[in-house]
Amino acid sequence: MNGVSYFADMLQSIADSSRRFLSLTSARENERHEIVSLGNIKANCETLLSSQGEASGMALAKSILDRWQRFDDERKREFLVLLAEEFGADEARLELAIDAYRLNPTPEAMRELHLAAEPRRQELIRRLNLAPKGIATLVAMRETLLKIKAGHPHLEALDADFAHLFVSWFNRGFLMLKPINWSTPADILEKIIRYEAVHYISGWDELRRRLAPEDRRCFAFFHPQLADDPLIFVEVALMREIPAAIDDVLKEDREIVPADEATTAVFYSISNCQEGLRGVSFGNFLIKQVVEDLSRECPKLDTFVTLSPVPGFAAWLSAERAAETSEAFNEDEQQKLAGLDNPDWAADAAAVAALQPALTQAAAWFFLKARGRGGKPVDPVARFHLGNGARLERINILGDRSARALKQSHGLMVNYLYKIDEIETNHEAYAAKGEVAASSAVRKLLRAERSSKDKARKDEAPRNAKAIKDQAASDKSDKVARELTQ
Repeated sequence: MNGVSYFADMLQSIADSSRRFLSLTSARENERHEIVSLGNIKANCETLLSSQGEASGMALAKSILDRWQRFDDERKREFLVLLAEEFGADEARLELAIDAYRLNPTPEAMRELHLAAEPRRQELIRRLNLAPKGIATLVAMRETLLKIKAGHPHLEALDADFAHLFVSWFNRGFLMLKPINWSTPADILEKIIRYEAVHYISGWDELRRRLAPEDRRCFAFFHPQLADDPLIFVEVALMREIPAAIDDVLKEDREIVPADEATTAVFYSISNCQEGLRGVSFGNFLIKQVVEDLSRECPKLDTFVTLSPVPGFAAWLSAERAAETSEAFNEDEQQKLAGLDNPDWAADAAAVAALQPALTQAAAWFFLKARGRGGKPVDPVARFHLGNGARLERINILGDRSARALKQSHGLMVNYLYKIDEIETNHEAYAAKGEVAASSAVRKLLRAERSSKDKARKDEAPRNAKAIKDQAASDKSDKVARELTQ
């Protein structure tokens, strides 16, 4: 860490010296009130692209990013539009490269075609990253881009360029896995509180309960250029059995399990910290690395599971209930699910008991049959864990009774099991065929649901056949009767 800090300080010193030499800055007070036109910014970006000197390029990159950070929201939007519209591929160069490749498709011509097709803004972003702390500013820049691009479809290509570069810059080989505990520096612990996205941390006392006890672990990925800002972190509970409710994990008066007696590691919260890195996958590497580390530390651990939220379940179920017909449940189950309309159902034991069979079966259909775009499961958490090779192990009704969970999922939580010798097989089946690995207990829920519906259809079939026969008899046509009853 000291080496990284020294190197960063050295780069800062070089950049500052170059800025003074090139007269790129005036006094700090004047800079604070400087009004920079988009034309000037564009000219600086063009200069940066054509710059050959590393020190002068660092200074110019820092100047551009410093100005970006002082922009208000509207100026930032204008700058992003400028990148999208003015720094695409060099069309003249691209046309020449296409013609050259058609005439003589050599490896050299292919390379030139590749270089010509790349948008100039990709190289510009690379050079902006030369600035000290440039990567942090660029991550923040993409966060701004993600907030506004919905209203500006032409910014999609710019976002794709950022994502393409970030996938390389945040490659697993560059990431550092570090334990987070009660002795971790306070500025990082403050960020853990702020970034927690699954189960709200109310303050320092609650954070201590999650980090200090012997049966609690937390791990985070860091990047060398964001050494004090986690990219993603996972909270782990060491337990003796698979929990069905988050209260079993987080309640204050729980029994502390000695680490050397724990048999089950529960990943109960995984939080991405940098919105600007959306779409850059860290979680799969994180879980697999943590499994390896915990296995070495606690030899008795033989079960690795999650206790996961289901944020999209309530919205999906509401849409299914509103539809004219649904394959997820029959009319009898539809009537039972009407109990969800009572806002106090979760506090009523009788209401919960009445709802549980239909709700559990609907959940099984949601995970095993419901599909969204691309033929993948509707639930994003399911896509994440199934894509990592986990198995859907158990469905837990009212696993989370918080107001947020009741609204998003009717309190539903699930356990995904990471079974070491099945991870690769499950991952391949999911990636290639979209197959959902699930325990026999979960699959039985679906089969029970379908068999009950099939039985209902069979019960209706004789009545329908009799009605057809009666109609045929009234027409006094044996031929019609035979055709209708076939």
